Amino acid sequence: MARYDRNHRQQRLREAEGYLELATALGEDFKLLDEVRDQLARRAIAQIKAAREFGGDAFEAMYLEGEALRTMGRWRDAIAPLESARQENNANIHVHLALAWCYKRSDQLDLAIEALEEALTVDPTEAILYYNLACYWSLAGNVQLAVSFLTEAFDLDADYRDMVGTEPDFNPIGNHPAFVTLTRVIV
Repeated sequence: MARYDRNHRQQRLREAEGYLELATALGEDFKLLDEVRDQLARRAIAQIKAAREFGGDAFEAMYLEGEALRTMGRWRDAIAPLESARQENNANIHVHLALAWCYKRSDQLDLAIEALEEALTVDPTEAILYYNLACYWSLAGNVQLAVSFLTEAFDLDADYRDMVGTEPDFNPIGNHPAFVTLTRVIV
């Protein structure tokens, strides 16, 4: 790829990334901002399409497209580009996390769990992977695995303890003695 093409491609992808960062910065709590978030994600997709015209490595474009669709709440649509990105670069845990997010919200909890378990083989030191697996196993009704993964998340990063109280994914096991014991322990 010529240097000119490579530079223009990277510029387009950086612009797309910027739009997605702005959309994420808006947060999810304000419904009035949904339209603005969607507009930013659509602009990101337009930049990704423009970047593809210059050729080059597919990973970043596919990942950013998946993130843009995820930002728009189009979880099922986001799965294909995220799966392609995972095939291009299986070592990127952010792709696994995004895929799991989309699978969960597409009522494919088994695939969400699979994506995160695969991510653990890539980087077993990331607390977020254990925490999310605990959430998903809770939703699946498996208290033992949920508590086991949550314990590991706490061991890696005690800050995750602060998130448990507001996490609705733990509602299915919230009254189970093993969960109560784990989450009530003062560190």
